[in-house]
Amino acid sequence: MNLIRMQWPERITAGEVVKVRLLVQHPMDTGYLQDLLGKLVPRNVIRLLTCTLGPQEVFRVEPSSGIAANPLFEFFVRATDTAEMRVEWVDDRGNHGEFRQTMVVLPAAPK
Repeated sequence: MNLIRMQWPERITAGEVVKVRLLVQHPMDTGYLQDLLGKLVPRNVIRLLTCTLGPQEVFRVEPSSGIAANPLFEFFVRATDTAEMRVEWVDDRGNHGEFRQTMVVLPAAPK
């Protein structure tokens, strides 16, 4: 089973740009590695990973076999309202994964 962990600051105010860290537990097998019997391990890498915040796509990546196992992605988003961050991915074997986490955004302080 593949796990996804997502992290951002605990306290986010409206209009703030925040860094999102995304760790995906996946073997990212290149197809060049051999098992103990000398047989090639079939290629299995994430083909597409997308992140949406509310209705808007905020991050998209199409990794290749050059990315290590359990890849870590970092990207920035401007938080305006509390919304759900949804991560979806598909790999070479056709396996799909999805993870959802709510980003709570506090109202901006009046000036």
